[in-house]
Amino acid sequence: MPNVTAVAHRGAPYHHPENTVDSLRTALELGADAVEIDVRLTRDGIPVLLHDETLKRLWEHDRPLLSLSADEVHGLTNGAVPTLAQALTATDGSRVMLDLPGTPDVRAARRVVDVVRDCGAQDRVYYCAGPSAMLAVRAADPAAEIALTWTTLAPPRPALLDAVRPRWLNYRFSLVGRDLAARVHRDGYLLSVWTPDTRRAMRRLLGMGVDSITTNRIDALCALRTFR
Repeated sequence: MPNVTAVAHRGAPYHHPENTVDSLRTALELGADAVEIDVRLTRDGIPVLLHDETLKRLWEHDRPLLSLSADEVHGLTNGAVPTLAQALTATDGSRVMLDLPGTPDVRAARRVVDVVRDCGAQDRVYYCAGPSAMLAVRAADPAAEIALTWTTLAPPRPALLDAVRPRWLNYRFSLVGRDLAARVHRDGYLLSVWTPDTRRAMRRLLGMGVDSITTNRIDALCALRTFR
């Protein structure tokens, strides 16, 4: 069967809180080829792992991340929210997909790219998000590997593809059928999908020849991949 890349969505969130070092390490122990993490900046410009704009959902502090310093985040979460640098150290040698939620500008994207470069992780990190975020990443790093997240069946405009220069097109799994998969591959891109969590959905996507699956159930995906 094709060599499908198994990507752990925010680590292994059924085992540990998402986007934590324990979650990332457990996902890799369970067989993930890569881990996907969400990165935002604190008030003082430190990239940390957090999907939401605030600490409310996971850490019960209704404080916007942009209002907090990295030290304050550390204190409010007992150190459970790692910096990007800490996450890259914890995943040393493994692929990491950096998702940039929200609307990061070129300055924010450059700060993230700088940390990746300072950690010597350029060769194993790739980026995913919508057009505005990926245009910012492309401006910050002409050599970045990009998975352009796309949320409609209509294909991205050629001008956008020329500007972003993605390697991957990244779709919500429910949008993907055989025609879309064939079109993406015919156009010369790799196809990644997010986030199927049932075995039935995973089997369907494996049968379509997708190149990468991002899931919250990395153990289930790796088991399916092993026994196909």
